[in-house]
Amino acid sequence: MEQNGPLKGLVVADFSQLAQGPWATQMLGDMGAEIIKIEPPKGDWMRHYAYGNLYPKGESISFISFNRNKKSIALDMKTDEGKQIAKDIIAKADILLENFRPGVMERLGLGYDNMKVLNPKLVYCSSSGYGASGPYLKRPGQDLLAQSISGGPFLNGKKGDLPVVTAVGQADLLTSLFIVQSVLAAIYSRSVTGKGQKIEANLLSSAVGFHTQEITAFLHKGENPERSESGIPNPWLGAPYGLYDTSDGYIAIGMNTVRKLAQVIGLDKYDNEAFNSNNIIEGRDDIRNDFNAVFKTKTTTKWLDILLAEDIWCSQVNSFKEMVEDPQIKHNNMILEYEHPTIGKVKTTGFPVQFSDTPQKIDKPAPLLNQHAEEILKHFSSYTDEEIKAFLKQK
Repeated sequence: MEQNGPLKGLVVADFSQLAQGPWATQMLGDMGAEIIKIEPPKGDWMRHYAYGNLYPKGESISFISFNRNKKSIALDMKTDEGKQIAKDIIAKADILLENFRPGVMERLGLGYDNMKVLNPKLVYCSSSGYGASGPYLKRPGQDLLAQSISGGPFLNGKKGDLPVVTAVGQADLLTSLFIVQSVLAAIYSRSVTGKGQKIEANLLSSAVGFHTQEITAFLHKGENPERSESGIPNPWLGAPYGLYDTSDGYIAIGMNTVRKLAQVIGLDKYDNEAFNSNNIIEGRDDIRNDFNAVFKTKTTTKWLDILLAEDIWCSQVNSFKEMVEDPQIKHNNMILEYEHPTIGKVKTTGFPVQFSDTPQKIDKPAPLLNQHAEEILKHFSSYTDEEIKAFLKQK
């Protein structure tokens, strides 16, 4: 099947592993770029790790989450042959992405200074844990560690709790998003100047940049925010913001004035001018507890009927099981299904952004290791048919 999407014609040499790089290249692939996934002989590290130890038909659930719409070739970068094939691919690529520890690509002879001579139009993106230089250069970089250093975990949880990191790999996936927007910006710059350039991204800077509002508030006030005792999910915000119990689940209450919400649900105690604010910090835990007692008296659906009729900012709180059946999720086509050569039918997330003239599709499942070696060698290298056969016989 042919590539589709607005990036059709772009070629990406993808040396990345784990999550931050592979999700970025998956997004580029979803938008039509040709992704050549260059893996070590044993494959991307994520082939051997899986959320929940889920390996349907032996395939890592984590790997297939981040690697659709790609082609795979396995190269031993310790050999001259492996390095030469990599260079052949890079010579024809528009974008290179790698997330090795700083210095690895240079030691392989594939650093930017060498590759820009080979391919002056190349957009070369390196992503790391903490940056390409500095005091943490030799530290291992990983999502949990970057989140922890960023300060973000002190925004989550209740007063007195341990700091709480997000269950989703926030630093990893934010970096993926920053990588995508940056490499596409560099491609646009190249269309004007005719020259490629190097981009450096890192997990720590992504996590810090993501918290711009929270950090700016801290820099203005000069004090760490205090988390609430009752579980208001942002230490900078007050009542009535947060999640509440209902008789059969939970309801989310956004930025509404305490007074208006109190009027709608019949909590007369707060029906006066002193509670016209939508962000009351002083006494916020007591206010939240009073509202929670009322919300417990009806079902989530009943409260939504009452509150939405009065233009109260609110929503249900879905589990994953409920989310996939949510009518708006279905309308947005955010759960898709495709065929995988080993697993069979795979259900996964859809495309968050839509293009009117170049709609995306999943035309390739997450590749098997080295699955596309023959095709890649024929298109990118100067190997003869006999040399390709000899390469494919290697273990």
